[in-house]
Parts: sequence; structure tokens; C-alpha cells
Amino acid sequence: MNEVLSKKAKTGVQGLDDILSGGFTRRHVFLLEGSPGTGKTTIALQFLMEGAELGERCLYISLSETEEELRDSALSHGIEIDERVEIFELVPPESLLDADQQQSLLYSSDLELGETTKLIFEAFERVKPARVVIDSLSEIRLLAQSSLRYRRQILALKHFFSRSDATVLLLDDMTADHMDKTVHSVVHGVLHLEQLAPDYGAERRRLRVIKYRGQSFRGGYHDFVIRTGGVMAFPRLRAIEHRLGFERSTLSSGVRELDDLLGGGVERGSSTLLIGPAGTGKSLFALQFVDAAVKRGEKAAVFIFDEELGLLFSRIKPMGIDLEKMRDDDLIHIEQLDAAELSPGEFAQRVRDRVASFDAKTVVIDSVNGYQASMPEENALILHVHELLQYLNRQGTNTFLTVAQHGLVGDMKSPVDVTYLADTVILLRYFEAVGKVRRAVSVIKKRTGKHEETIREYRIGEGGLTLGEPLSDFQGVLRGVPTFVGKSQPLLQNPEEDGDHS
Repeated sequence: MNEVLSKKAKTGVQGLDDILSGGFTRRHVFLLEGSPGTGKTTIALQFLMEGAELGERCLYISLSETEEELRDSALSHGIEIDERVEIFELVPPESLLDADQQQSLLYSSDLELGETTKLIFEAFERVKPARVVIDSLSEIRLLAQSSLRYRRQILALKHFFSRSDATVLLLDDMTADHMDKTVHSVVHGVLHLEQLAPDYGAERRRLRVIKYRGQSFRGGYHDFVIRTGGVMAFPRLRAIEHRLGFERSTLSSGVRELDDLLGGGVERGSSTLLIGPAGTGKSLFALQFVDAAVKRGEKAAVFIFDEELGLLFSRIKPMGIDLEKMRDDDLIHIEQLDAAELSPGEFAQRVRDRVASFDAKTVVIDSVNGYQASMPEENALILHVHELLQYLNRQGTNTFLTVAQHGLVGDMKSPVDVTYLADTVILLRYFEAVGKVRRAVSVIKKRTGKHEETIREYRIGEGGLTLGEPLSDFQGVLRGVPTFVGKSQPLLQNPEEDGDHS
């Protein structure tokens, strides 16, 4: 066993080792607690199978489930428990019809607590495992019948295992007394699992390291999911830990007038927020930067919350942006997301994976409104978006977010204010002029340099985006009903205006 292996026992759960700073410290006892259905057994099986893959002997002591149930549970995740993992069960003999198999099976509730503990010790001495799981402490708590007696038995287990080289994981389903924190003070570390049921959509699971003696860990709540293959954890993103050196430069949108409005373009490693009511073309503006990035030879990742991909492909293609071909040529990664089925932690991990493995230099999130639907509360949204934008900026990635505002003209309302988080804010508006509803664009903020303070009209047509000259002869454009104060009409003229695309 090498030096690294001797210090930490890896959990076998994707992302959990990162949260635990490498795994469980060897030769110590840990508590994994959570209500039924939170994934304790699945994590325990992955922990043991990880040890088995390293050539370690492993022991699963079950006081609540039969061996057949455990094996079926493992097979549902594609895990086949072999001879390297021994299962020792303390279950009612009435559950089996074959009397010959009852010799090693004992009904735990008919035993004295000391005898149950003795059987656990005997199984351990026989197998001499490097990793042990005891499932669950609720049975021992019920046998103890008092807090004092229960604490003494937990201490006895701890002292016994401390004389060996085993790493022990105690499972607690918190059904007997969820307020009893006896074990917390005894074990070396505590990992708490939770399952939340939103008003709509799939259940959400999250975990938190409550305690870990002598070891730093990633604090706070971390989202996780149970899928075929086991548990996958998504460590909470901390942007301060990720910084990549890159050369700052100004990147073009591919539309000269838009670049002029932006003071030359957007800076590499910055975030841009496109905000406006429905139909103003926020997605098109963002995809214009994707098209420009692809033409520069860079890759992009597009995450769509609100629109079906087939409709988006057919709608954007006539405007000169063939997203489907870009995807097929592996130039962009594009996926449609269901906010009702996706936790914010998983989404952040998907974005990180695309930046790391796909080398995406441009990321589009369309829209923050859909992203918000996956958040338990608005405050969490602000914090998640802040960390995600900071991370992407530090990677030299350009991020484009869209926010749909309520209303069409006049006073606009946003479901959440993230304007202060973005480096650049592009405001899109409808306005009425000469009997038609038109669109105007302006840049109201740019941290990384100067920009035009003007308002320009733009059109969305077969050729994509067309921006006009600054509307210097109008006042009140952003209010929706401008006043003409000039001598000419600097509005965009197009003989095919009746064929506008919204």
C-alpha cells in the first residue's frame, strides 16, 4: 500500500472525494446519516467496491436488509458484488424458507445488545477487512433502549475498530430519534444527506459535511443525484480556486455596428447580460457571438432552458447561423435543459465540464429565467450565478446570459436583478415610431472599457441582425413612445419589413 493510499480511503463516488479533500481518513470511524431514500446504501456500496478494486477486503454488516436485497440494489446500478465484499446479515430467520441457511442468521431484536455487538466483532475478526459498513445504527439504538447504553456501545465499536487498520462507515437512517446526536461526538467525521421535495419536478438531494476532525473540507451544501451507476456529487463551485492565465483581447461580434456600440467588442474573459422583453432577439444576439467565435476557430457551449432545439435550429438558420451543422461538426456543444429535473449544482458542473473537456471559449445560458426555476430561492440564484460567472471569467471564457423582462414597453420588470454581476449589459427595447413597433438596443454598462452611449435601432430579418445609426433625433426611446426632435428620420428602411422575424 503506497503512502497516498495509506492516508485516505477514496469513496468511489464521483465528486465526493473533492468535497472530503481526498476521501475518508483511514483507520477511523465515520457516520453517514440521512432519512430513508437519500442514498446511504448506494454510497456505502460504492465505498466498498472502490476498496475491492484496490484489492482490499471489505465487509458489509446489515441489520436491516437481506443479502439478496443488497445485491439487487447493487445490480440496479450495474455493480456486481463479488467475493471481495462479504455481506454479514442480522435479519429475521422467518424471512428465509431454507432452514439450512438459518445457522448464520440471527433475529437482532431477540438478542441482547451485547450479543449483537459480539457477533459484529466476530464477523470482523473472521474477515479482517480494510473497509467496513454497518447498516444501520437505528437497530442498535432500539436495542440499547437508552441514550447512555447506546453511547457506550458506539464507544465500544469505535475502540474495537481503532485497534485495527479498518476504515468504518456507520449508516444511520435517523428513524429512531433524529435529534439524538450521540454518535456525532464520537465519530471522526459526519456526512449528512438530505432529500427535498419541490412543489414541482423531481426530488432534489444534497449533502453536507458536518464534521471532519483534523481535516479541511469543502463546506456548505452540495447537490447530488442517484442515477444508474450510483451516486454522483457536484461540489459547490468556488471560483477563487480556479484561475487560468490568458491574454485579454477584444473580440468582435461579427456585426460592425454592434461592435461600435460596444466600443469595439467584448473583452475576453468577461460576461455579458442581454436583457429585454420577450421577442426582442436576446437569443439571436447571444448566438451572433457564438457564430463569431466559431468563425475565429474557437468552440462554444450553448445551454438552452426555454426553447426546443429543433425549433431553435429552424428559426436561426435563415438568419445565417446554422447551429445544427456547427453541432454536427463538433464546433459547438448545445443542449436543452429541463429546469424541473436539474439542480443548480449539476448545471454548474455541466458548464465546467464543457469548458474543461470541450475547451469552450464562449458559453451561452439562455435564459436566467429558466435557470431561476431550478433554484430554491432567489438569493441562492444570485450566489450561484456569481460564482459561475467568476469561474468562467477566470478561465478566459466569454459568457452570455439572457434575462426576459415582464412587459413590452414602458416600465420593465425583471424576475431577478443580475445586472450588477455582469461586466457588460446590453438593453433591448421595443418602441413605437411612424405607426410601427420597432426595436432598439443600447449598452448601459461596460466595466472593461468605453462604449457608445447612444441608442441604435436594429432589425431581425433573413440576413440576421442589422443595426442602424444612433437614434440621435429621438427622445424617450427606452420609454417605448419616443418623441421626434430632429429634422430627419434616421430609422431603418427595408422593403421587406412585413417579413420580420421575432
